[in-house]
Amino acid sequence: MAIIIDENTETIVQGITGTNAQLHTKFMLDYGTRIVGGVTPGKGGQVVHGVPVYDTVKECLAQHPNAKVSSIWVPARFTRDAILESIDAGIQIVIVIPEGIPIHDMLFVRKKAKEKGVVVIGGNTPGVISPGRALIGMLPKIAFKRGRIGTVARSGAITYYIANSLNLEGLGESTSVGLGGDPILGSNFEDVLKMFEEDPDTDAVVLAGEIGGVYEELAAEFIKTMKKPVIGFITGRVAPQGKRLGHAGAIIEGELGTAQSKITALKSSGVLIAETLSEIPVLVKKALKSFNSNS
Repeated sequence: MAIIIDENTETIVQGITGTNAQLHTKFMLDYGTRIVGGVTPGKGGQVVHGVPVYDTVKECLAQHPNAKVSSIWVPARFTRDAILESIDAGIQIVIVIPEGIPIHDMLFVRKKAKEKGVVVIGGNTPGVISPGRALIGMLPKIAFKRGRIGTVARSGAITYYIANSLNLEGLGESTSVGLGGDPILGSNFEDVLKMFEEDPDTDAVVLAGEIGGVYEELAAEFIKTMKKPVIGFITGRVAPQGKRLGHAGAIIEGELGTAQSKITALKSSGVLIAETLSEIPVLVKKALKSFNSNS
C-alpha cells in the first residue's frame, strides 16, 4: 500500500517546462510514475516527454480529474502562488521541491493547507519514493529497494544513505519521505509518522533528523503512542551553537535544536538511536525481533 504515492497515483508537475523539471519528469516517467499533465502559465498546448502542458492547474484537472498529487518545480518566489493554486483546484498532496521559500509564504501556505486538509511535503524536499511503485522528486532510484521499512528524513542525502544501508542488510523501504530542509515545512515528522503507523505495508520506521528547529522534539510525544518501532538518527552532533549546517533550517539556537536535545527527547519515547548509518539496519532488526516476540 505504501504512503503518499503508489503505482496508481496520478500526478501533475507544476513548472514542467523548466530545465530541471523537464529532466526529472523524464526520470519520474521512466520509473513508472503516472504523470498525466503539466502546468506552466503561458505554455499551454506544449508537450513535455509526452505529457500535455496546461496554463493552469484547474485546466489540467478538468482533463485529468483523478490527479491527486502535484510536484512544484517553480522558483522559490513563485512557490507560494503555485501551492495555493493547487490547493484551490482540489489537489490533495503537494510535494514542494524548491528551497529558500520565504518563511512568511510557507507559514501562510501551511495554514491554508491545514484548513483544506491538504498534505504539503517540503519545501526543499528531494521528494518521495515508494520503491518499485512511484517516484516524485529527484531521489536516485538506484538507492532504493522495495521493502517494509518506512523512512523520513530532513536531508535528501541522508534519505538515500539510509535506504542504501537498509538494502545492504536485506531490508527495503515501503516509502521514503524527504521532509525538507527549509526552516518552515508543510508537514512535520509527526504527520508522516501517523501515515506510517496506519500503513499495513510498513513494519518499522527510521526517523533521521538534524540540528535546528524542534520537529524531532515535537514528534517525541506521538512516538510514545505508536505500536510500530522507531529507529532514530541525528546528524550535526558536533556543530557549534549558531553554526548553520547545510540547510537553512539546520542551525542551533540556545538550548533548543541541539543534537543532544533531540536525542534525549527521542530516547525518552523509546526510540533506538543509531550512532552511525551502518548501525541503523542492526537496530531495525533488533527492534523488529523484539516487537514480534512481544506481539
